[in-house]
Amino acid sequence: MTPDAPLCDAPHSGAPDPGAAEIPAAGLRSAEPAAVIEIRDLYKSYGQLDVLRGVSIAARRGQVVSLIGSSGSGKSTLLRCCNLLEDSQAGEVLFEGEAVKWRGEGPARRPADRAQVTRIRTNLAMVFQQFNLWSHMTVLQNVMEAPVTVLGRARADVEAAARRYLDKVGIGDKAEAWPAQLSGGQQQRAAIARALCMEPRALLFDEPTSALDPELQQEVVRVIKDLAAERRTMMLVTHDMKLAADLSDHVVFLHQGRIEEQGPPDQLFGNPKTDRLRQFLRAGTAA
Repeated sequence: MTPDAPLCDAPHSGAPDPGAAEIPAAGLRSAEPAAVIEIRDLYKSYGQLDVLRGVSIAARRGQVVSLIGSSGSGKSTLLRCCNLLEDSQAGEVLFEGEAVKWRGEGPARRPADRAQVTRIRTNLAMVFQQFNLWSHMTVLQNVMEAPVTVLGRARADVEAAARRYLDKVGIGDKAEAWPAQLSGGQQQRAAIARALCMEPRALLFDEPTSALDPELQQEVVRVIKDLAAERRTMMLVTHDMKLAADLSDHVVFLHQGRIEEQGPPDQLFGNPKTDRLRQFLRAGTAA
């Protein structure tokens, strides 16, 4: 999505989060919410393999943007570039209008300001496909660790917030449990609570339900839907087309490292314009 791309005509419902700008009436472009995450003409390759080829996308405050496409289309790589877990070879990455500073060019390009990278990462909390909980810590300790050690917050304040977020995702009674004692769905909800405890400006989800069986998937989907209803800014990589259709303000279909088609979910899923997207959706329906 380019910086001028419109918001979906029917954004997801719910009360706005405290930092969210008011969603404007149609046509009032000057009041459009600011972009929290913005990517401009991004290129990323691994050796001779081009993974992203000139991708531009933005997630504005209060928006849910879903990235869909076949495996290998560049979705997860794009998300990792947003969070600066991957270095790109060209293009711009901006957080709330602030451009990442780079040194070097092409394969040698690296972020120039490590303090800036740390600040951006702490404001773009990422939830991975695998839960990545520390096995030697209780669930509560997992949720508290980063706010205490990375952000330097007072432990008593963090513990109170961590317990609130565990209640929020429905596993407050598991605070003293070890990760191995939790189901996959409970572990993923703990990972979401851990991300929320950082009080981020946006949440990035990389296939948050794909490692779970269908019953456990629904536990996590309910939590993500609740977060969307709160008008939290989110970028979501998913193979779950129903989830993307239900939650998103804007959907981006990636194919071979490029944006093949994008727009509001009713347009992409109800009236796809490209043969490639129609083929992708047919294959998903058949599966």
